[in-house]
Amino acid sequence: MYRLWLLLLLLLMVSPVWAENDSIKVEEVVISATRIESPVEETASSVTVITEKDIDKKQTMTVADALKDIPALDVVNTGGYTSVFIRGANSEHTLILIDGIEMNDPVSASRGYSYLSTITTDNIERIEIIRGPQSTLYGSDAIGGVINIITKKGKGKPKLFVSTEGGAHKTYREIAGVSGGNKLVNYSVTASRVESEGISIRNGSGDPEKDGYINTDFSSRIGFTPTENFDIELIFRYIHSISDLDNSSGVLDDPNYILKYKQRFFKTQASFIALGDVWEQVLGFSISDHHRTYSNDIDADHPVDFAKGSYDGNVYKIDWQHNFYAGDFNTVTAGFEYEKESGKSDYYSESAWGPFSSTFDEKTATNRGFYFQEQFKYKKFIATAGFRHDGHSKFGKKNTYRLTSAYTFDTDTRIKGTFGTGFKAPSLFQLYSSYGNESLQPEKTKGLDIGIEQRFFNEKVSAGITYFYNSFKNLIDFDLSTSKYNNISGARTRGLETFVEYAVTEGFSARLSHTYTDTLDKSTGGDLMRRPAHKMTFDGGYKDKNTAADLSISYVGRRDDKDFSYPYPRLTLIDYFIVNIAAS
Repeated sequence: MYRLWLLLLLLLMVSPVWAENDSIKVEEVVISATRIESPVEETASSVTVITEKDIDKKQTMTVADALKDIPALDVVNTGGYTSVFIRGANSEHTLILIDGIEMNDPVSASRGYSYLSTITTDNIERIEIIRGPQSTLYGSDAIGGVINIITKKGKGKPKLFVSTEGGAHKTYREIAGVSGGNKLVNYSVTASRVESEGISIRNGSGDPEKDGYINTDFSSRIGFTPTENFDIELIFRYIHSISDLDNSSGVLDDPNYILKYKQRFFKTQASFIALGDVWEQVLGFSISDHHRTYSNDIDADHPVDFAKGSYDGNVYKIDWQHNFYAGDFNTVTAGFEYEKESGKSDYYSESAWGPFSSTFDEKTATNRGFYFQEQFKYKKFIATAGFRHDGHSKFGKKNTYRLTSAYTFDTDTRIKGTFGTGFKAPSLFQLYSSYGNESLQPEKTKGLDIGIEQRFFNEKVSAGITYFYNSFKNLIDFDLSTSKYNNISGARTRGLETFVEYAVTEGFSARLSHTYTDTLDKSTGGDLMRRPAHKMTFDGGYKDKNTAADLSISYVGRRDDKDFSYPYPRLTLIDYFIVNIAAS
């Protein structure tokens, strides 16, 4: 393995190939790190931006695929589910946003979001990944990091496009869209459908039943600018997926086990600038709606297996943000959020083990949050200080804070560091389901990172290393002794993120990155599951107006997991390489 990476490093130093833009690119901007649009150079946070160009070069179909090569992110696919672990934190510790709309499912067991594979990249302008605790600006669920998916904004003359694709396993994809814009109005609307017969992972064991899927995705972003200082946006996304599922055990697969999932996300937002560009107000209202159903009818091979379940959840949110600009050296951001979530579930099954049911009637939870952040900039020094107060209807009040700073020397050496705290509220399922515990307390975290980056040869070559450390307390887990959820565990993650990048021209560059992650489950003394100790990625390619080519090689090290067959023994999964080649 090390010989291969040595060869790739040599290629990096001598060949002009392309790779994803990283935090060294001055022209990139990011919103998620500070909640206002800022150059990546002016944030001390660990940030990666996946641009529309990156997606096109790699011909990436889903958001889950786009995230797989990102440093310190471990993307795990289990059937139709996708889990993302940032710096070793649990997957539910990542807040997933689309244009600032919360996507985390309020009625899922841990209030995470496991369906990134259903979000297509058709109408995406960029994806921002912020690593480390972000509760000061985003509240609960952001204790590991934030992923913000940003929809394209239409511009220029009207453009209409239609495309179709076909592939193995009877896989078909159709896309259609229209976009355009002027000083008064802009719009970008896209619809797509992906259908596949799928495969049977146990075909070699005499079980040929294939697990197909159908995914429909509609996305729109419409903006109005009636005056120079006032604009309104309407954002909507609808996702409908149907997936065949496998049984967790048994010789014969079940052809009737099906998951149907409907997701709706809507946001309206108004922005107003007053006092000569000094005061900006942004008022937004958003709705996210989730509806999941599971069905498994009786069939000849499974005459006693039956299951039917439905899970419904929604989140309503109002956010009123104020930005005060005091020249080029100081920006103050302050705001208020009100969020109401509700959910219910009903599940019933029959099997050789007997009947089973789990139901909870509709429950709600509310949260009020006040946040404040000051950004300071003086020459080559930047710093931010933020504070947040949350009042939750169930567990009460919680305060969080975050500090960041960075300085760039005349030698093009940049040092940076962040420290922050975070919390995650118990989910409705953890509180009110058959396994629920209304005495649960929020999970807590503290996290820091320290890094250094250096540019060489007129900024054509850059390299960097970042150390991170996170401590988690009051982690909520299922307690086998009580058959209830309890605050029973803690965890620690730490590691190093390193990269070296070589950029010859705008269309030619290459990047090699490595992430080392060391985890500790304090309840067992062992490693946290599904977190590899080593992850390495090489990206390279070329793009101009007419041609694009890309090569990516990823290595994912060994990691622990559990067998899905009773009694669920712990096992170690082997390491693997993935090579992707794209050209157009």
